[in-house]
Amino acid sequence: MSTDDTAAQLDALVARLERAAEQLRSGDVSPDAAATLVEDAAALASQASAELDRLSRAAAAEPMPGQDALL
Repeated sequence: MSTDDTAAQLDALVARLERAAEQLRSGDVSPDAAATLVEDAAALASQASAELDRLSRAAAAEPMPGQDALL
């Protein structure tokens, strides 16, 4: 998966988390629906965390700028 794809996926996860937070703040959801939203938000946050971890590991594996092998 490319960095652009990962960034788009992270943006989508953030948007979904923001929508869940808005719904919870509105107070217009039943307690059962709120519990489901909280569980969904936790799963989304876990996915986002895994993607960020994967990105940071990939970045750490790349050589620092200017540290390319000499020919």
